[in-house]
Amino acid sequence: MTASEDITLAPDTLHALARRALLAAGATASAAEATAKALVYADARGLSSHGVARLPMYLAQLRNGRVDAAAVPAIVRDRGAAFLVDAADGLAFHACALAIATGIERARTFGTATASVTRSHHFGAGAYHLEAVGQAGLVGLAFSNAPGSMPVWGGKRALLGTNPIAAVFPRAQAEPLMIDLSLSQVARGKIMLAARDGKPIPEGWATTADGAPTTDAHAALGGMMLPFGGAKGAVLALMVELLAAALSGAQFGSEAGSFLTEEGPRSGVGHLFWLLDPDALAGSRVYQERIETLIKLMLADDDVRLPGYRRHEIAAASERSGIVLNRKLFEQLSALANDNADAL
Repeated sequence: MTASEDITLAPDTLHALARRALLAAGATASAAEATAKALVYADARGLSSHGVARLPMYLAQLRNGRVDAAAVPAIVRDRGAAFLVDAADGLAFHACALAIATGIERARTFGTATASVTRSHHFGAGAYHLEAVGQAGLVGLAFSNAPGSMPVWGGKRALLGTNPIAAVFPRAQAEPLMIDLSLSQVARGKIMLAARDGKPIPEGWATTADGAPTTDAHAALGGMMLPFGGAKGAVLALMVELLAAALSGAQFGSEAGSFLTEEGPRSGVGHLFWLLDPDALAGSRVYQERIETLIKLMLADDDVRLPGYRRHEIAAASERSGIVLNRKLFEQLSALANDNADAL
């Protein structure tokens, strides 16, 4: 891609553009703000497969009713330290923000909190939801299922999603450790970007619909993802499927409507957030001593990089220098936001 095919935007400018596009598609002000914030967070950290590249499909689904533009998330079952949020078939980020904010309050009260989200949509970068958890001094885990794109081990049908998991472990005097990964070989969004840009994918990422290996990104989007770690990765994906969907009453991956098509049934997937207050267990002082001891041992080897730290560096660079965006995507978003693309 040449420089003429790119445009650089300040994070605030990209956030405003994304928000306008969401509002133009009918999203509520709260949903538009929460979604724009989450997508720009991903782009600012080099996670473009979970950034505003997702917006054109979100907007199409809002306009045709695959996502309920008027949805207002609410807590519908509540036992204090455990509660269920109904995303009401809306975009995920508003519902997840409610789950996280309430979960932080409950974890401080009870020492732990479990927030389950049902009837939801693509929840983006899992680490995004846990930022506030780490800032509150809490340990957090996040799980989500997704529309079926991966077989169970030994199977021939796409029953499981890529089923991302994320975790945050706060530190007293430094940025938290942040772990975020999908349970397929790569996030499906990377294949989506390759298909958009007309690029091949490495063999081993995915198969065609009939299970044959492929390097064609378009064929891969119509086929199946492959689990990382073989049978172990597939079993972990099954575990996440049950945690995210069975506990919330959400759709399993094989039942959920695709994130990547304008037409079809609603996605209706589920998420689970588990928050823990270290002070309720061994105590905050002991926890902090233990985590710093392990980090010191890790960093004794020169080539060790702490998980999540590269993203902090990229975010700082994005704040200084802006976010590089595909120009065609920028023009598409500007049109969808009813903007004049030359005005920015």
